[in-house]
Amino acid sequence: MAFPSVEEVSKSPAFPTAIWKLQPHRSGLLPVAASRGGPLNISWEVHGDGPIKLILIGGIGLTKADWQPQTLYFGHERGDRYSVLIFDNRGAGASDKPVLRYSTSEMARDLVEVLDHIGWTEERQLHVSGGSMGGMIAQELAVLAPQRIASLNLHSTAAKIEATGSFTEMTGRLGTLFPRSLESEIRATAKGCFPQSWLEGADEAEVPSAATPRCEVPKGGYGRFESNYARFAAQEICVGRGKNGVLLQAVAAGFHRKSPEQLRDLADRVGRGRIMVMHGVEDAMIPVDHGRTLVQYLMPGKALLVEGLGHAPIYQRTRWFNEVLEERCAVGERLSGR
Repeated sequence: MAFPSVEEVSKSPAFPTAIWKLQPHRSGLLPVAASRGGPLNISWEVHGDGPIKLILIGGIGLTKADWQPQTLYFGHERGDRYSVLIFDNRGAGASDKPVLRYSTSEMARDLVEVLDHIGWTEERQLHVSGGSMGGMIAQELAVLAPQRIASLNLHSTAAKIEATGSFTEMTGRLGTLFPRSLESEIRATAKGCFPQSWLEGADEAEVPSAATPRCEVPKGGYGRFESNYARFAAQEICVGRGKNGVLLQAVAAGFHRKSPEQLRDLADRVGRGRIMVMHGVEDAMIPVDHGRTLVQYLMPGKALLVEGLGHAPIYQRTRWFNEVLEERCAVGERLSGR
């Protein structure tokens, strides 16, 4: 199958509706890291006003808009039960992009300041989900504040990137090491994140409807693309990825390190029953052996090594991913006596 070009995707009738107009319940731009090389501003939003506090932590270059399938599901369709925090890590989206050395631990400290600012400070209150570099930041958050975590959900991530060439592949596919056209970047990222068969399949996104709370629906509704690839490409075109910030985030991911001893200690402090590790067997960005290593040392309450799944379950198997995360939130709430 020949994938459509950037120009062809941009001319699709569905293109203007690729990013959904989900209105947050709270939002802001918070100065953080005043004593850590800052201050720098972190852009954040909370969708929903329910009692279950869910945090979604994005990978390299991801922005708040990249979480829209989860934001819709938890913060709008189930907003009476969930409050969902989405934010742009330093170097991405509407957050500042300072030119300095990034680390996953510093980005976790940025997040702690946001959590303190919005008042999510109680013990065993936070349901944390992080993918790829976001999963590395989630590990660092668990080190900083284990007693605040109700559930820790790690997908498509690693304790450290092993010397298999995958770091070079990961950053190269994201267009951070070599200059390339937007067309080439999107195609390479799609190839790294998803199986070919999924990219070729019909657009399966569950879009907002006129009944969706706190969502502006355009005249004619949210459109359909001719393929999953076309929808992914449209979102990439609309969001955009700043080169410098993405490169600095990639360096942070490449230098992330958690030893077996640190992982065991993290699991002891958070509680193994509260932890999930999910990894796709077809992950071409961070190979599945990295997920197996996390399972070996964390000994999580739930481990999912999934055949046919690539690097981005939040898109490839959206409904299934959301339901698994909902299940993990229920486990964390139960373990916390709620």
